[in-house]
Amino acid sequence: MSDYIVSAMSANEQIRAFACTTRDLVEHARSIHNTSPVMSAALGRMLSAAAMMGSMMKGDKDLLTLQIKGAGPAGGITVTADSLANVKGYANVPEVIIPAKPNGKLDVSGAIGPGSLRVIKDMGLKEPYVGEVALQTGEIAEDLTYYFAVSEQVPSSVGLGVLMNRDNTVRQAGGFIIQLMPFATDEVISILEENLKSIQSVTQMLDGGDTPEDMLKKVLKGFDVEITGKMPTQYKCNCSRERLERVMLSLGKKELDEMVKEGKPVEVGCSFCNTKYVFTPEELSKLY
Repeated sequence: MSDYIVSAMSANEQIRAFACTTRDLVEHARSIHNTSPVMSAALGRMLSAAAMMGSMMKGDKDLLTLQIKGAGPAGGITVTADSLANVKGYANVPEVIIPAKPNGKLDVSGAIGPGSLRVIKDMGLKEPYVGEVALQTGEIAEDLTYYFAVSEQVPSSVGLGVLMNRDNTVRQAGGFIIQLMPFATDEVISILEENLKSIQSVTQMLDGGDTPEDMLKKVLKGFDVEITGKMPTQYKCNCSRERLERVMLSLGKKELDEMVKEGKPVEVGCSFCNTKYVFTPEELSKLY
């Protein structure tokens, strides 16, 4: 199992935790979208977070969507995940090039700029749950930490990271989400806060050989850690010609008729995997 997520309980069930390694799926996203290094990092962080948050859902058909809209050159990022931790996503502007930060790290917040984070959970109810918060830093992990506290009233700590090779391929990617239960004691909270101050970054831990299990042991040092689950995560797009046909139908008969009269094939692409579907005038006329 290359990319995977572990879930755990700790401190006599006062803490629940998730951690993942996602290098392969983030590299796959980079390769199909041809993202620049800073956008590989931004999209990779979003994909890692969505994978863990998707794994928290229970229903087979539950879907999670994370959307960032920013005023920076990236424009925005959209990712989705299901309860099996299958993820997909895209950046509005994948080729953003901006200077690194003074410390040499990729400037994800500079690429995104001020904006908002929206979390949409479709769990088969009449209306999906939608939570939206203003971006706090644009670094994504801190923004999700803020989202959990404000929209879901769950004190949390989110760590995300993507490390790039010199050839712009993905070297490491992953993250963790630590959440306090309502009955967590002040002592547990204090120990956890100290641990979070002293640990290395996600990419440092992964690049040093740590597994998701190892990361949780470091974050939860001093507590018992019971691994409660382990599941694979992957980049998976479920687009199909039939889905794109429904998209074409949604344009309406008038617009389809105009396409048919032009007499030229129409190419429609999937934003998530860049697969191209071509519809001939004859196929378009049959649609309506």
